[in-house]
Amino acid sequence: MKKYDYVVVGAGLFSGVFCWHAVKKGKTCLVIEKRDTIGGNIYCEDVEGIHVHKYGAHIFHTSNRKVWDFVNSLAEFNRYTNSPVANYHGEIYNMPFNMNTFSKMWGIATPDEAKEIIETQKQKITGEPKNLEEQAISLVGTDIYEKLVKGYTEKQWGRDCKDLPAFIIRRLPVRYTYDNNYFNDLYQGIPIGGYNVLIEKLFEGCDIKTGVDYNENREMYNAMGDKVLYTGTLDSLYDYCFGKLEYRSLKFETEVLDKENYQGVAVMNFTDRETPYTRVIEHKHFEFGTQPKTVITREYPAAWAPGMEPYYPMNDEKNQKLYEQYRDRAAQDHYILGGRLAEYKYYDMDKVIESAFNLAEKELGN
Repeated sequence: MKKYDYVVVGAGLFSGVFCWHAVKKGKTCLVIEKRDTIGGNIYCEDVEGIHVHKYGAHIFHTSNRKVWDFVNSLAEFNRYTNSPVANYHGEIYNMPFNMNTFSKMWGIATPDEAKEIIETQKQKITGEPKNLEEQAISLVGTDIYEKLVKGYTEKQWGRDCKDLPAFIIRRLPVRYTYDNNYFNDLYQGIPIGGYNVLIEKLFEGCDIKTGVDYNENREMYNAMGDKVLYTGTLDSLYDYCFGKLEYRSLKFETEVLDKENYQGVAVMNFTDRETPYTRVIEHKHFEFGTQPKTVITREYPAAWAPGMEPYYPMNDEKNQKLYEQYRDRAAQDHYILGGRLAEYKYYDMDKVIESAFNLAEKELGN
């Protein structure tokens, strides 16, 4: 049986960045991936010549020059700028909340007018906000909350805003400029040719087994490596012995349409409560596509159950304590942990890469 320096469980972005560094240092890696594809949630599928983000929209953005230079050394990035729009019962508003949003909502033109309206509406909440609804109104006022926050948030979490804790919305970006660029980061874009270009470079030189569940044969795989890097869910690693961690999940409904342009933007959020999905992604716009057909994906939030993809950890106190039990057990068993699932936290892509850089430095040296 071949012996590897590292057995890496999961073939997502964290694993890929670590493996890239390990291979450069002359280390051998065996990658075990439950899905039939590598790349985790940034995997793209080619449909009608369009790179479809199979597990939801992924827009790369960062202010970390080291991270930006790293990804650009592996793939060329385009100039895509995330400027989503919100659709409230057919009324279209720019995101994030900025002067274009306020002008459309109130028929005003100046930052002073917008500030006056928002400040007046915020006064409805006195004292410390007791729930998400009060927290949101205390940040952006009642009109923006009712049209652009409430319905979307309730669909996302499957609960009324009055029943959600205030800490979920710590801040809501409000800009008193006519600027539709969603992110404040210095750099953003999409890899030309889709994320698979990046992923394939990251795992070059590794032995990869796809369609294999590590948890079904842990001892055999552990024996194949000096060390194990685990990036999956920790509760499944230990057969849920302390209980199940909670997540929110997503369901996707993808459709090919015989038209060149469906909605004119890559990301459209549906912020009313009545529309069952939270957003529609039109994938070709990520790469300024001119194909004769288009591919759209409707995104539905869903309660998570075993067998579904775990997307968003429910980072409340109860789940955090449960996670810490699993984390301590994994440390006793000398697992190396990394990434969104194994750390039970929501990560943007650049933060995943930063975290993998840190592990590589600790494990492999400079």
